Amino acid sequence: MSGVTVHPSAFVDEPSDIGEGTVVWHFCHVMAHARIGRGCTLGQNVHVASGVTIGDRVKIQNNVSIFEGTTVEDDVFLGPSCVFTNIENPRSEVSRRAMYGTTLIRRGATVGANATILPGVTIGRHAFVAAGAVVTRDVPDYGLVLGVPARRIGWMSRHGHKLEATDDLGLLRCPESGLRYVEQGGALRCLDLDEDSPLPASLREARLAYRTRPPKRP
Repeated sequence: MSGVTVHPSAFVDEPSDIGEGTVVWHFCHVMAHARIGRGCTLGQNVHVASGVTIGDRVKIQNNVSIFEGTTVEDDVFLGPSCVFTNIENPRSEVSRRAMYGTTLIRRGATVGANATILPGVTIGRHAFVAAGAVVTRDVPDYGLVLGVPARRIGWMSRHGHKLEATDDLGLLRCPESGLRYVEQGGALRCLDLDEDSPLPASLREARLAYRTRPPKRP
C-alpha cells in the first residue's frame, strides 16, 4: 500500500487494494478483499465491507458504513452518517447472505448526510440525494431527490446547483460553471461535457465571477 496514509487507530485487513494517495482516518475498518481507488478520503469511523469497490477521488465523511453489494464509482461524495443497506427483509434468525442486493452509486453523485439508500438502487451520474432522504428507487443522472420516500424535485448541475430553465427552449445553465444542460424525454444531458468525463482543470475551481458576486438579497 505504497503512498497510502492509514491512521494508527484504523484497521486495514489483508488482502485489500487501496490506491495511492488515499487517506484512512481514525477508527476506520477496511475489510479484506475491499477495493478502494486513488486519492480517496475515509473520514472517522468509516467501515468498508469485504467485496465493496470504491473508485478514485471518493470522499467519505464520518460514520459511513458501506456494506457488501455496494459499488461506488469515481468522484462520489458520501455525506456524514449516510446509510447503505443490502437486505430488504432482514431477520436475525434467518441467514440471507446469499440475497444481498446490489447498490450502484454512479460517477460524481452526492449522497447527503443521514440519507438512507435501500438495496438494489442505482443513483445516477452527478445525481444529488438531499440530507435525510430515504431512496427506495433509482435516481436518474443529475436528479435532485429529497423526502421520505425520496422524490425527484428537479435537476442539479455537476457543480451542485439546482438548475432552472433560462429561456423558452428549456435550456438550463449552471451559474457557477456556465455548462449548459437540456431535458430530453425525462432525462437531463449536458451539452458541453460528457457525463463520464472528468471535469477539465478550468472547471474544477469556481469562476472568479461566481466567487466574487455579491450575495443574493432576501
